[in-house]
Amino acid sequence: MTDALDPEDRKLITLARATRARNAVPEGAAVRDETGRTYVAGTVALESLRLSALRTAVAMAVASGATSLEAAAVVSEAEAVTDADRAAVRDLGGPATPVLLAGPDGTPGPVVTAG
Repeated sequence: MTDALDPEDRKLITLARATRARNAVPEGAAVRDETGRTYVAGTVALESLRLSALRTAVAMAVASGATSLEAAAVVSEAEAVTDADRAAVRDLGGPATPVLLAGPDGTPGPVVTAG
């Protein structure tokens, strides 16, 4: 299934997977903005702040001046992208923005949209 993905989407999964492994967190995520820049993040689990990796990556993109998203990816053991994560992507990228979910080994699952 990986061969069916666009090389830039494969890159998002690779970045998300590397972030997850490097930071030893439950999830890694990456998003690509309208200019092709990528933002990566891991799960934030502080006593006073809890954010999924995907919501953190979207926040990083917004904080860096992104005005739209082309795609998002999350690497996790979860079987689905949460509604809250899809909503964050939708807020910046719109309902048609693809959201890729991959397992810890980087194998992609079905692509859903933020909508």
